Amino acid sequence: MLEFVDAHILTILILFPVVGAILVALVSSEDRDLLLKGTLGLTLAEFLISLHCVYRFDEGTAAVQFGERYRWIPEWGVTYCVGIDGISLWLVLLTTFLTPLVILSAWHAVEKRLKAYLLCFLLLESTMIGALVALDFVLFYLFWEAMLLPMFLLIGVWGGQRRIYAAVKFMLFTMVGSVLMLVAVLWLYFEHAKVHAPSTNLLDLYGMSIPFQAQCWLFGAFALAFAIKVPMFPLHTWLPDAHVEAPTGGSVILAAVLLKMGTYGFMRFAIPLFPEAAEYFAPALCALAVIGIVYGALVSFVQPDLKKMVAYSSVSHLGYVMLGLFAFGLCGAQGGLMQMLSHGLTTGALFLCVGMLYERRHTRLIEDYGGIATVMPHFAILFVIITLGSIGLPGLSGFVAEFLVLVGAFGMEDRRFAIIAGTGVILGAMYMLSMVQRVLYGPTANPKNQVLKDLSGREIAVLAPILVFILWMGIQPGTFLDRSAASIDHWVTERSDYRLEFRPVRTARGEADGEAAAGAEFCFTPLPLGENRVRVGEEGRQVALPPGPSPDGEGRRAGHDAH
Repeated sequence: MLEFVDAHILTILILFPVVGAILVALVSSEDRDLLLKGTLGLTLAEFLISLHCVYRFDEGTAAVQFGERYRWIPEWGVTYCVGIDGISLWLVLLTTFLTPLVILSAWHAVEKRLKAYLLCFLLLESTMIGALVALDFVLFYLFWEAMLLPMFLLIGVWGGQRRIYAAVKFMLFTMVGSVLMLVAVLWLYFEHAKVHAPSTNLLDLYGMSIPFQAQCWLFGAFALAFAIKVPMFPLHTWLPDAHVEAPTGGSVILAAVLLKMGTYGFMRFAIPLFPEAAEYFAPALCALAVIGIVYGALVSFVQPDLKKMVAYSSVSHLGYVMLGLFAFGLCGAQGGLMQMLSHGLTTGALFLCVGMLYERRHTRLIEDYGGIATVMPHFAILFVIITLGSIGLPGLSGFVAEFLVLVGAFGMEDRRFAIIAGTGVILGAMYMLSMVQRVLYGPTANPKNQVLKDLSGREIAVLAPILVFILWMGIQPGTFLDRSAASIDHWVTERSDYRLEFRPVRTARGEADGEAAAGAEFCFTPLPLGENRVRVGEEGRQVALPPGPSPDGEGRRAGHDAH
């Protein structure tokens, strides 16, 4: 059984929520208790399965691990190819960790169409994980587009008064970028097919020799799609509307995971595929990143609505991620990945807190609160710690992430980016602490605030696990940095000629499960010394290699010209 799970862990993670959705669909809509408990149990099981990836992950290599590759449409070179490395590992875990907490938060928050609401989250979880582990462009694009539909429904059906406007705006923005990315993918496919066997596999497309001018156009198409998803200034205008109108659970997943698809896309696709264009456009993207940092902080400072303030803060925080990535240094890239995780935890928790207040007062206006720390002391303690994590207090997750990003930015030729980004830390403290002061402290002037109930045990159970990870990342960041270090180092140092080693899980019989047995072309992988190894030649032929070190140096694929 363990051998089967090892060999197919990523496919299990993708399909388990879909199977769960089918089971939930069979439950009567009237049985609210079974729907909630059953979905919570399914998402908790998914999280426990994902922990297996962390436990079995080899942090000493930059290779893609838990790999599976099968022929899907052989005539077109389309494969079912999945795998994770140190870049995607923690994002997968973030997804599986937050989903059950979102389900738990919906216990009393969702009154209408509960079953459909839960089905949307199960399907959304499946598509998000699929996008994070897909290593074939067709597979990635299908998951990339499929995850839009559940979020569109969550905003459009369970959202606020302007939910239709927000849902349509969200869909239109992301679809425009996706179409341009599809055009770029098709160009890559046909250009690669001129020299090699047709393939949509990302590992085959890495290292293509692409003229600089073509790289610029292709990078622009990919960058636009991912910049909209981040979102970067000035493509951010869909985000505040989507966040404000979405239900609490939708806002949490949108901020914590969906936005990271944009930054992940830059790391996995745009920068490695088009390294010269990425370096050429890096100053412009860094400029937009620091503008977003300052702009998002200033706009957050003047927001009267709690949810909109947190939404604009995402524009500021994700600007640090983009700055770290395009600093093209180890510290900056590590900081960018840590900021993805920290922002997912802190901003997701802030949206949960706002939702808990809204359930009690049915208002999100900051001026309608004040002095609630006296009647909700447990809420006040958790809210303050989460806020401090968001602004980067030492000992909490935000500090480690922003510190690494700023160190990486100071290593750039133009240090003005780091200096301007540093002001964003100060501005972030200003608008966040001002909000805390106005919401939690001062006189309880409004009689409605005097009778508010403190957090229930269920609500504490929602926030406490997130708080644990915020503290864990701040106090012991090595837990997270170590498992991503090899992949990040490889991403930075080999950026100009990026290749990824593919490591399928090996069964007790010694054969790569899911490869030879399925008749699929074998993906290259260096195995321990003394074992036979196989790589793919120029025309997709399997070439046996003798025992010993890889003749390609670091296990890189043969069959492509180096830059």
